[in-house]
Amino acid sequence: MYSLDDTIAAIATSIGQSGVGIIKISGPDAPAIAHKLFRSARQKTRFEPYRLHYGSIIDPATGETVDEALVVHMPRPHSYTRQDVIEIQAHGGPMPLRRILQLVLSLGARPAEAGEMTLRAFLNGRLDLSQAEAVLDVIEAKTEAALRVAAEQLSGGLSAQVAAVRRQLMDQLAFLEASIDFVEDEIPFQDIVTPLLEVGKMLQKLLKNADMGQIYRQGVKAAIVGQPNVGKSSLLNALLRGDRAIVTEIPGTTRDTLEETANIGGIPLVLVDTAGIRAQAGDTVERIGIERSQAALRQADIALLVVDGSQRVSRGDWDIEQLVRGKPALLVINKTDLLADETIEPPPDFLPATPRVRISALAGIGIDGLEEAVEALVLGGSVTTADTPLMSNPRHKALIQSALNHTEAAIEGQQAGLTPDLVSIDVREAVESLGQITGETVTEDLLDTIFSKFCIGK
Repeated sequence: MYSLDDTIAAIATSIGQSGVGIIKISGPDAPAIAHKLFRSARQKTRFEPYRLHYGSIIDPATGETVDEALVVHMPRPHSYTRQDVIEIQAHGGPMPLRRILQLVLSLGARPAEAGEMTLRAFLNGRLDLSQAEAVLDVIEAKTEAALRVAAEQLSGGLSAQVAAVRRQLMDQLAFLEASIDFVEDEIPFQDIVTPLLEVGKMLQKLLKNADMGQIYRQGVKAAIVGQPNVGKSSLLNALLRGDRAIVTEIPGTTRDTLEETANIGGIPLVLVDTAGIRAQAGDTVERIGIERSQAALRQADIALLVVDGSQRVSRGDWDIEQLVRGKPALLVINKTDLLADETIEPPPDFLPATPRVRISALAGIGIDGLEEAVEALVLGGSVTTADTPLMSNPRHKALIQSALNHTEAAIEGQQAGLTPDLVSIDVREAVESLGQITGETVTEDLLDTIFSKFCIGK
């Protein structure tokens, strides 16, 4: 079992040069440790809760001043961990922060494990498990849309809906278990199929937006592929709104894959600029680059096949078209600014039924339309509903699916006339699955797995 009786400490901000860095202390000895280290500029003898106190951090053994600092005490239970919490705000260089942390540890605290502050918040009932996981999603959000999804989960939107479904299931489970213990005449008839069908609808509604939530959380990998000198690197720069890739008129400038993340309609789009693919590689380095390009295409979620719109598609374009077939893709017809007349169109059987977008990457023409096409391709035209939170965590999706499967099995069993003890097995499994989302039913191993992904200090 996890201990909540000791005091833990960690640097809560990134190590590096910055204006301010924070050391966080949580546990019963936190105020006493702070009193031994901190000398107030106003010679105050106690910390007023939730007020910043200015002074210096002192080495108790030598009396040496280590750094100027601001200290705040957040008494239990009104703190992040629902324990006594002290935050020391010092200068953000690595040396002062590490020195202060060493002093804190020398006075009886122990180093916090990864995610242990949030684990204590969960164990002390301040957050349920899905909210605790959302803390990490907030920290790692790459776009405003991803942040909104995480913030909604952190505020308890998903937890509330999961808890409501779980209550419905527990009501039916209580009836089934009572039916096992008592004879039929002692318990009035209760229709459990109708409530279970309603539970199934609620679970399906949660699952509907799960894939979209994961897209906002994890992003989508897009491979930009095409022959040499069709403008792949120029397209990467246009989508990033900056000069990230080297662009020249010399074919084959890109010799290896290059990854950058762009914000496309709130979707973190991981763009992979690949080396130009052609049948005859010029040298060993180019051949390796082409092999990596083909591997990147296989691993990508979507492909952006770029062709030169100022000339007809060649045999090399057709070779790449065969590699792209079967993968969600956009056909990007580049260099539309080079022709006075209408752009030369690839034939209809060149990536048939694939959306086509006409752009000039260098001139910045059509980039907004391309971004809209990418968003439509990724989201598939899905529209989120305001009353259903997006589910961004794959673990939650799997558990919701498990609960739905067991609910449907219970309905089938009840309709087939199975005994209450057999039907109750599936209802109980559905209840257990939902409990693993919010933390009512969770193992220590699962907690270790979840919180090990957190940074130390959070």
